[in-house]
Amino acid sequence: MNFPGDLRYTKTHEWIRREGEKWIVGISDYAQHEISDVVFVELPHVSQQVEGGKAACIVESVKAAFDIYAPVSGTIKAINTTLESDPGLVNQEPYGKGWFFELTPANPKDWDSLLARDQYEQMIKQGAAE
Repeated sequence: MNFPGDLRYTKTHEWIRREGEKWIVGISDYAQHEISDVVFVELPHVSQQVEGGKAACIVESVKAAFDIYAPVSGTIKAINTTLESDPGLVNQEPYGKGWFFELTPANPKDWDSLLARDQYEQMIKQGAAE
């Protein structure tokens, strides 16, 4: 599995990347593998307020529908409309073209409450051992 070190992760397998004021959100390689073939993505709306740990969008795969949670509270600034016509990008490029939305955080210090790569990897290893 691939877990880039410049990202932060959540216990529910979302990732977030800071690019200046932009915080971009997607799901990890582990999550896209578990979800399986993504066939539909319901994205949030631009300017929508999201709450950290609450559902922000929905992904449907051949298995089931899954909530995607906002890693932190904030305001949606952009969405990846390409996923509307090509939802498979979530599986093909989870850290690239398969991102879901960009947000402006309500509290930039929330970054420190997210999991670093080694913490996330350890969480997955522990889960696999259970």
